[in-house]
Amino acid sequence: MFKQLVLNVGLNDDATFENFFLMKDSPNATAVAVIQGQLLRSEHSFIYLWGGQGTGVSHLLQASCHNALTQKLSAQYISLSEFLNYSPKELFRNLDSVSLICLDDIQAITGKPHWEQEIFSFYNLIRDSQKYLLIGANCPARELPLKLLDLRSRFTSGSIFQLSNMDDMHKSKILQFRAFKRGMNISDDLAQYIITRAPREMGSLMSCLDILEKSTMQEKRRLSKPFVREILFKE
Repeated sequence: MFKQLVLNVGLNDDATFENFFLMKDSPNATAVAVIQGQLLRSEHSFIYLWGGQGTGVSHLLQASCHNALTQKLSAQYISLSEFLNYSPKELFRNLDSVSLICLDDIQAITGKPHWEQEIFSFYNLIRDSQKYLLIGANCPARELPLKLLDLRSRFTSGSIFQLSNMDDMHKSKILQFRAFKRGMNISDDLAQYIITRAPREMGSLMSCLDILEKSTMQEKRRLSKPFVREILFKE
């Protein structure tokens, strides 16, 4: 028995292209440029984007939806890992009328025949209706343990991009960049202090930033190493 489905766009307000930090000569620049500037063009009607945890796959999928919405186009972001207890047929019903569909965590449905078949049918429907589909995953399409080989063939037929893992310097720069966007100043030394003590996954680092933003407003204090230690790392 599947749960009753209630679907909304569900976008993180911060997940925009403007908030996606790229270092100079970043290997991810091409992927971002194509997704931001060319996704809603016929030559890139299907894109498969993959990368490890914290590389920004989910961010870019949601940013694409934000971008489409600002262009007065309909868009839908779906993290498939959150919908496995729902009917896939119900999930994709009426979505063929949406201009851009972003399906995240595609690896979550592998080995589930009813999900694989429904996504295969939906892919064909999107292609035939000349809509746009962006897939997010944690591994290359050829490595997905799919039972339906035709689905793997579909996933490898479009534009494929990988987001590279980030080293600590890159994460530090992202932390500073996102802090600046929120009106906070984090020095190089303070950013490195946080990176070496907090969990290094980007989601956790952004959670640290949320805590610091709230604390600075409540305490009316500037960010400093003692203050950060007190708020984040006090034992």
